[in-house]
Amino acid sequence: MGEKEKENQLEEQVTEVLTTTNIAAIKRMLEKDHAIDCLFLLALDKGKWKKAKAYMNKHQLTLSDGTYRSRMIEITQLGLAKAIPIDPLKKQYSITKKGQKLATALLKLLQNL
Repeated sequence: MGEKEKENQLEEQVTEVLTTTNIAAIKRMLEKDHAIDCLFLLALDKGKWKKAKAYMNKHQLTLSDGTYRSRMIEITQLGLAKAIPIDPLKKQYSITKKGQKLATALLKLLQNL
């Protein structure tokens, strides 16, 4: 494969990621504050605020309640998690297969840097 063909293939791949509706929506979500943290928390089965907060505190990391809830709503809307009502005000979140696939890929990517 020539240099020009490689450039064209890369451009096509980037364009696909930037313009495919579902992929672009996930990319936008991941660009937001603590989105990857929340996806990893779900992968660790910490989809309840109390568990998530305890984990973050244990590792001297910060995550506000509002940010956590906002990201979980977005993650759920993208089909990466599902919300399970605990009571009228509280929800517990669990990761879906699609969310687990993304969390695993992100973890591998970040480990390889």
